[in-house]
Amino acid sequence: MTLASTGTLITVETRAGSVRGSWRGAPEEKGASAAFLGIPFAEAPVGDLRFAAPVPKRPWEGVIDALEYAPTAQRGDPGVTLIPEPSIPGDSTLNVNVFTPAPGSAAGLPVLVYIHGGGYFAGSPASPWYDGAAFNRDDVVTVSISYRLGFDGFGWIEDAPLNRGVLDWLLALEWVRDNIGSFGGDPSRVTIAGQSAGGGAVLTLLGMPAAQPLFSGIYCISGAAADISVDDAKAFGLRLAEAGGVTPDRAGLSTLSEDRVLELQKKLTAPDEGGNPLDGLRMFVDGGLTLGPVIDGDLVPMKTVDAIAAGIGADKPLVLGATDDEFSMILSEAKNRLRWIPARYLLGKVGLTGKARSEYVAANRAVARKGTAALVGRYLTDRMFRTLALRVIRARGEAPTWLYRFSWVSPNFGFAVHCIDVPFFFDCLAADKVDAIAGDHPPQALADAVHAGAVSFVRDGDPGWPRFTAAAGEARVYDDPSTVVRNGYSEVASLIAG
Repeated sequence: MTLASTGTLITVETRAGSVRGSWRGAPEEKGASAAFLGIPFAEAPVGDLRFAAPVPKRPWEGVIDALEYAPTAQRGDPGVTLIPEPSIPGDSTLNVNVFTPAPGSAAGLPVLVYIHGGGYFAGSPASPWYDGAAFNRDDVVTVSISYRLGFDGFGWIEDAPLNRGVLDWLLALEWVRDNIGSFGGDPSRVTIAGQSAGGGAVLTLLGMPAAQPLFSGIYCISGAAADISVDDAKAFGLRLAEAGGVTPDRAGLSTLSEDRVLELQKKLTAPDEGGNPLDGLRMFVDGGLTLGPVIDGDLVPMKTVDAIAAGIGADKPLVLGATDDEFSMILSEAKNRLRWIPARYLLGKVGLTGKARSEYVAANRAVARKGTAALVGRYLTDRMFRTLALRVIRARGEAPTWLYRFSWVSPNFGFAVHCIDVPFFFDCLAADKVDAIAGDHPPQALADAVHAGAVSFVRDGDPGWPRFTAAAGEARVYDDPSTVVRNGYSEVASLIAG
């Protein structure tokens, strides 16, 4: 639960200047922590800096109040997430939020840096679910970061740097390296974590040579890799500029308002309204995301799995996993209509055929008994999330890696859906809108288990269950109760055979 502010203020010195935060709970009380919200790590990405690499925040005089969340890159409510992620207007969108039990001390505590999800075009670090109070209780300094989203963060522009959002991640991590010691953290013990696109972000960072000195471990929650080619990024950038009636360079695109770019982005990424929805699903699964990290051959040198297979980040411990049915809810409304259509037929329509289909259906008989929609939804989850986890593990070889699956079923949705594991990770079951995804009585024992594993990993580099081995396929299954099983992802194996 988030601790209420006592109104007791505390000032900490950063390299750029002083920031004033607020204690939640009396400073002398056990479990109290302080929050420093909206600390700028870069200049506002507007005007000449809109499509530029981020520029470190210039030093300031006096004290900046860090008492409220700062402006977010997300505008409005895109309506794409089950997590409450508020949008806050304003220009200075590149900020960090720091939660610490030991501000201004030399405690040298381990640090968790969290990157929010949202498909690389939505999401906000101002979510009450991302509050670091529970991690602070367990002596972990917690930081949530912002980054530019959508076209502004990841779109191809003729004379602008690619991967501006990735550069934002790097600058935020450099800020942590240079300043977290003033908040009681140890810059040599930084674990990066994220969910969904945020999980993809930490995997991207794992495979980036330039990022290696900035973190010591990775916790990937339902990670989805983008791995967009330069050609695809360029094609979309040209389409957006043409649709906006401008030249595809900074001069032309800067004449389009933020609202206009968002309008064009939404229009050009929307599925064909008149098309077959199954064709749309197949395009989404096969084609992936339109905006996200681009394989530029420099900052992001190669695809995520290829970079990991090349040994980049092999010295870093990694935890990764997914919920059992990330996207099954997509087909919930069509459940009754689909019940009369053979599951094998629909699996064929979304790209699974032949021997692999037969093996997959046989391995997922328990899911198939729930109906066609459940089986196809499970396949979408496996294609986008769980196969990636297995391919990453295979690419890492003997590198220290732990696998999990979150199997607790939402009483509201009937599946272990996308985002349901986040409040358990942060141990914030009493936070706003958790009941909308986890019901009125989510099991605190499960939150204790998930959160304790995360704390153990951030603190010691080991989450507390056996490392994955090819022979046994160990996985922690988070359910009520939780357990450790062999061959924990066996139902997915047919999708990555060979």
